[in-house]
Amino acid sequence: MSSTPSAEHPPPAQEQQYPGRTGDMDPKPRDEMRDYQGSGLLAGQRALVTGGDSGIGRAVAIAFAKEGADVAITYLSEKEDEDARHTAELIRQAGRQCVTMRSDLAVEENCQQAVDRTVGELGGLDLLVNNVATQSPVKDLSELTSEQWDRTFKVNIYSYFWTTKAALDHLTDGGAIINTASINGLRGNKSLIDYSATKGAVLALTYSLAQSLKDRGIRVNSVAPGPVWTPLIPSTFEGEKVGSFGQQVPMERAAHPDEIAPSFVFFASGRLSSYYSGEVLAPIGGETLPG
Repeated sequence: MSSTPSAEHPPPAQEQQYPGRTGDMDPKPRDEMRDYQGSGLLAGQRALVTGGDSGIGRAVAIAFAKEGADVAITYLSEKEDEDARHTAELIRQAGRQCVTMRSDLAVEENCQQAVDRTVGELGGLDLLVNNVATQSPVKDLSELTSEQWDRTFKVNIYSYFWTTKAALDHLTDGGAIINTASINGLRGNKSLIDYSATKGAVLALTYSLAQSLKDRGIRVNSVAPGPVWTPLIPSTFEGEKVGSFGQQVPMERAAHPDEIAPSFVFFASGRLSSYYSGEVLAPIGGETLPG
């Protein structure tokens, strides 16, 4: 099965152990940017993409490589080694260098080390994509433990702060930071309370950093997708919910990661977005938001 999950083509009910693997998904997501043709928009640049082994991170890393960038990616666990190796292979097939780092970015020291290794192996850092995230749905606020709240914030927003702070020693005029937010940060979600709170924080962090880093010539923007078919979905939702994932939006389907990655390319390229900072692109499947 290769179609995008939709009302007409729902995925079979499925669940995985967190953090999930691309190879176990049905249907397989389009996340390799196979039909994407680069035009040198990021030639000679060096990028760090957190959570770059699969999903949106993989598609972004490959798109950046096809645009001429060398790319470092981080990922969480040994379970994702295969995904990370495959992403690295596709980046190298595009003629670019790739550095892979297995690391839990909920730890400040690991964020610093990820930046240091990127700079050391790629020779510098021009683009930072803060993309790593975790989620764990709850049926009611009473189920949300302090431990889960703390872990979600450490992964989804503290890591963005720590990695960005470490990157400031290396990013120069013309550099770009792109933060992955979510539709849930724009409107909330009753079963993803902590996740939504962190994604709202990502948006506020983006707005604030855009102002703070203006004089350094560093642009800071955010992409806030709607439902996207990634390993996070079958590894965090119950099978029945996976079977209807994405059908609530006007397009009645989830996006593939390949459909989201071009928004990151737009923000990464000074040629395309030199007048954009503190902005949010929201590819959300035809939904419109007031305000």
